[in-house]
Amino acid sequence: MLDMVSKLEESGYTGQFAVSQEGQLRCLTCDTNVDPELIEPDSFLRVEGASDPDDMAAVAAITCPNCNAKGTVVLKYGPEASPEDAHVLSALGPGPTS
Repeated sequence: MLDMVSKLEESGYTGQFAVSQEGQLRCLTCDTNVDPELIEPDSFLRVEGASDPDDMAAVAAITCPNCNAKGTVVLKYGPEASPEDAHVLSALGPGPTS
């Protein structure tokens, strides 16, 4: 997963986003909560652990609609996803693709 984030950072996605307890995306550049349904992700990348379903995660490359910062957010999916991560992932699109 670190390789995926590094490649996105090389492409200009140097900011970071976090998922709030309310199921919003928090831009860590401008410290603003954003409704994930208002964001069109630029890409989704998926990683699955070879033997551990806990490693199921997606990296989304997104742009903050408030400050235009390009960044990434890491979201768990599958049985280990939090309700907040599942909500954000569902709101961002059809689901993670490689």
